[in-house]
Amino acid sequence: MRLLLYILLFIPLSLPAQTITGIVFEDKNENSLLDEGEKGIANISVSNGTQVVQTDKKSRYKLPIDQDDIIFVIKPRDFHPPVDSLNLPQFFYRHKPKGSPKLEYPGVAPTGELPESVNFPLIKAEEPDSFKMLYFGDPQTPTDETVSFFTRSIVRELIGAKGYALGLTMGDIVEDDLSLYQPINEAVAKIGIPWYNLYGNHDMNLDATYDSLADETFERIYGPANYAFNYGNVHFVVLDDVMFPRPDGKPSYVGGLHKWQLDFLENDLKSVPKDHLVVVHMHIPLFLQAFYGETFRKADRDRLFELLKDFPFTLSLSAHSHQQEHFFYGKKDGWLQEKDHHHFTVGTTCGDWWCGEADGEGIPDATMRDGTPKGYLVMTYHGNSYSYEYKAYGKPADYKMRLYAPMAVRQGNRTTGELIVNFFQGTEKDQLSYRIDGGDWKKMTRFETCDPYLSAIQYKWDHTLHPPEGRRPSNPVNSAHIWKTRLTTNLSLGLHTIEVKAEDFLGRTYLDRTVYRIVK
Repeated sequence: MRLLLYILLFIPLSLPAQTITGIVFEDKNENSLLDEGEKGIANISVSNGTQVVQTDKKSRYKLPIDQDDIIFVIKPRDFHPPVDSLNLPQFFYRHKPKGSPKLEYPGVAPTGELPESVNFPLIKAEEPDSFKMLYFGDPQTPTDETVSFFTRSIVRELIGAKGYALGLTMGDIVEDDLSLYQPINEAVAKIGIPWYNLYGNHDMNLDATYDSLADETFERIYGPANYAFNYGNVHFVVLDDVMFPRPDGKPSYVGGLHKWQLDFLENDLKSVPKDHLVVVHMHIPLFLQAFYGETFRKADRDRLFELLKDFPFTLSLSAHSHQQEHFFYGKKDGWLQEKDHHHFTVGTTCGDWWCGEADGEGIPDATMRDGTPKGYLVMTYHGNSYSYEYKAYGKPADYKMRLYAPMAVRQGNRTTGELIVNFFQGTEKDQLSYRIDGGDWKKMTRFETCDPYLSAIQYKWDHTLHPPEGRRPSNPVNSAHIWKTRLTTNLSLGLHTIEVKAEDFLGRTYLDRTVYRIVK
């Protein structure tokens, strides 16, 4: 009976027992304390995870609070919350008087009685209309060794890099071993910018009996799993869309959003100007079906689309699939605007789960199943618009595609030899063309097929008695960003240059080239 009463304290639908109040203030001396002479800030949004209120003329907020709540300030433009020693933003207050229940990985320690006033410091800092933001899809580190892979590849490439305003990890920060949060955070902190985090299905307390308890360790480290903040003219929303255990009683997890999360979004958006860009982040993509069944609950997606229908500038981002793909949702999908909604499932920093042959430093190649190299996403936000660049680890910034062509074909022979291009960040709305030896540009055709580069890698692993060190790569899957065309053999003997041009739906052009030889 005592256990049942204890568990009930952690169900989000339990009735609030009291209210919390406090002041949002400009922290002039950056000591996180409301000192004499420091002024409050009016009209700042504060939330308990469902309700959202604005600070009044005296810069004070008041909210109902439960026994398992996190109160947080929604960062306004031109202010930022303090960060801790690991560059994690401190914009929240945990209220768990009894602490988290006992779990394999510890959650929040008992917070005790509610203070008389819970104040939120903000530091003034002017923000530009255009800025760059880093995104890490699924570091997914199950061991200390993979933390080292991540640190010595992705992180090391970005240490000292300039021009990034902030960053966000798109879930699966670790792989089930939640003790690895600390070394991962220490690694990412070396990049030197404020870093936000999203909850993924490998960030769960797997011994939790309720979905509301599955993020207890995440909350101890990062604060709320659902929150929002502003930067420039962009409103960012971060949502935990991993339902575990599943509400329908089936095993494992499913993508979806609880009513209280969607209520939070509805309340949050009330204070967002309609001409701002709204970017919704989630771990599990919004698509509904896969070969193994439902992946995201349709009713939840429909309500999300309903809440966004009056915002003409939107984008949503996810990770999870270890493939890179763009989805454009229109009216046939339940989107309620004339212009499609763009959902971008970004590539992962661990690539193919740290599989594949290692390089000279022992770091696995880990090319993803769709042929995308492991890497990270750079989003550039311009007012209420955006552009993106996927950066392949260890490659030049302009490395955007892999070209595959036969080394040689016989002159005049009928051949099935093809030029195949994997344009890693490509979409169904992009157009690829090619030309030979500076001739006329000809269009290529987009196919959903496997990347031949991956097929060659798989052949190498499977046709030797001495496989390379490390884990065998995953089997290739159909890629959404491959274009191909038949190569001509009616050319003079010798070497010929193939140029490829990718023109994307944002109006940008990317170029690459390769060669093939005509022989007798």
